[in-house]
Amino acid sequence: MTQHTDIDILLTISSLQESYTQGRLTPVQVIKTIITKLKQRGDDGIWIYTLSEETLIKQAMALTNMSASQRSQLPLWGIPFSVKDCIDVAGIPTSAACPAFAYNATHTNPAVQKLLDAGAILIGKTNLDQFATGLVGIRTGYTAPHNAFSEDHIPGGSSSGAALSVAHGLVAFAIGTDTGGSGRVPAGFNNIVGLKPTRGLLSTRHTVEACRTLDCLSIFSLTATDAQTVLEIAQGYDPDSPFSRPANIPPASLSSDQPQQAFRFGVPSQREFFGNTDVEACYDKAIKTLTGLGGLCIEIDYEPFLQANNLLFNGPWVAERYASVGAFVEANLDSVFFTTREIILKAKDISASQAFEGIYAMETLKQKIQPLWQEIDCLVVPTTGTVYRIEEIEKEPLGLNSNLGYYTNFVNLLDLSAIAIPNGFQSNGIPTGITFIAPPYSESYLVDLGSSFHQVFNNKLGATAFNLEIAPSLAQK
Repeated sequence: MTQHTDIDILLTISSLQESYTQGRLTPVQVIKTIITKLKQRGDDGIWIYTLSEETLIKQAMALTNMSASQRSQLPLWGIPFSVKDCIDVAGIPTSAACPAFAYNATHTNPAVQKLLDAGAILIGKTNLDQFATGLVGIRTGYTAPHNAFSEDHIPGGSSSGAALSVAHGLVAFAIGTDTGGSGRVPAGFNNIVGLKPTRGLLSTRHTVEACRTLDCLSIFSLTATDAQTVLEIAQGYDPDSPFSRPANIPPASLSSDQPQQAFRFGVPSQREFFGNTDVEACYDKAIKTLTGLGGLCIEIDYEPFLQANNLLFNGPWVAERYASVGAFVEANLDSVFFTTREIILKAKDISASQAFEGIYAMETLKQKIQPLWQEIDCLVVPTTGTVYRIEEIEKEPLGLNSNLGYYTNFVNLLDLSAIAIPNGFQSNGIPTGITFIAPPYSESYLVDLGSSFHQVFNNKLGATAFNLEIAPSLAQK
């Protein structure tokens, strides 16, 4: 067996499984490589908690010593992953990026447990915007992380650490959360894939809730197919979670996508790039690429989606954040990040009548938007209209954060599924992305279409030294 000393092992599920099958790698070798990387990087703001070297190597040894028949029962045998630190894993602290809030979890989130039961190796818990409140990724009580491609730019949030752990090749996939874009924005900023499944497909039990009626677990990976692999293992109806939903069969028209198969994609007529001409140019190029893949581009009225956006952070759903952690925030004002504190505490003033008015407004918007899905198969938007420097966010935290949600905030409110896919780089070297959005239970369709788009660019995988392999059918494009 070849001994690997190269620090750059491609950590995708498919690549690792091939290397394991062919005997080129063992889980122990992979874990030792990851440990070396973590030591070299030091406190980079990605991690809040990592398992000890002894524990990680012991787990890898146990997997390595399994028989072939035992291994065959574990679809994620030896695959390393991370979990956002607002999701519980028994025996490990959960802090939600607030040291004073930290508690030792006694239960494991059911979706995470399914991954562990499938043979995946948890490396640790990752950083986030405190209490999952924000899209910037630097509102934390721990060391603030930065973009994988620039120390001056934000990594995106709230699942910043989860996305960065994948982008830097420290894990094969990561579990984050997504309420208003937290599983998509950091994917776009760090050149990786972010899958936000249909609400309820992945159990949110044993998590620190942001907006309980809207929260989703999300999946970060270097490729769309890896995200689909994780979803298929982690999903499942949770009878102990009132917001859990069973898997469903997507409409026949959305069952799959093949290159050159005709499909209809909507693009917003009201586009906003906040002065960023690079992102605008990348988006225009993406539209041409999708047309080349057989897509029919249809401009749609984006105003109803913008109205839904406004309801998430300027409407009564903010009150759910107070319901989750408001009492703690009030009792520990000095322990909570200033901007986070302001957002959560202002929700205390929202009345019950305002909450119902918000529900009525949202149902009206759903009814208005629903016919659109008879005209298009998916909506394609920039993941964000721009990206900001850390110093810009520090000067104007609320307004710029709001700008980042222009294309993301409405998705869970309208009960849609989405996947963020890399879309090349701006002239300053910072990645940009696009997001495919469709009705609930459209994950397989979105993964197939997103994967076809991703392969056209032969993109660099995250911030690693590896590139995406081009499928033979797309090699001539």
